[in-house]
Amino acid sequence: MTKGKLTHLDEQGRARMVDVSAKNDTAREAVAEGRISMQPETLDLILEGNIAKGDVFGVARIAGIMAAKKTADLIPLCHPLSLSSVEVSLEPDRSGSCVIVRAAARTTGKTGVEMEALTAVAAACLTIYDMCKAVDRLMVVGDVRLMRKSGGKSGTFERDREP
Repeated sequence: MTKGKLTHLDEQGRARMVDVSAKNDTAREAVAEGRISMQPETLDLILEGNIAKGDVFGVARIAGIMAAKKTADLIPLCHPLSLSSVEVSLEPDRSGSCVIVRAAARTTGKTGVEMEALTAVAAACLTIYDMCKAVDRLMVVGDVRLMRKSGGKSGTFERDREP
């Protein structure tokens, strides 16, 4: 579902940061989600607190928050934002042998926080991988996606839940 032209390219096709100075400040929120799949034994070790590197969920939560704050340093052409809130949650799913990671980012400003929420999810998943790789190199990070966004001229987007 593409709308119009690519805004990060000028008339000559060169990359540029989009000028948002004429846009109105609005309350903006984005929620992203992803997962890291692993061996059932690895999930057990995490939940029992037996990973040698420490509190996996605590460290992953902080990594996600820190990554959201650094998004403009990581993603070219992304506007630096003053975030008012970042929340990262981690939900173990024993039946799927994975951890579902969700992040919500909020600001009041001229541009959205989708990239901040997505970056938070990716960093939290990668941190789980890093902390557990000594016991499970088969882990897979995936399904990182925008679930919902609100605010701004384009309004609200909500992803239909997959079955």
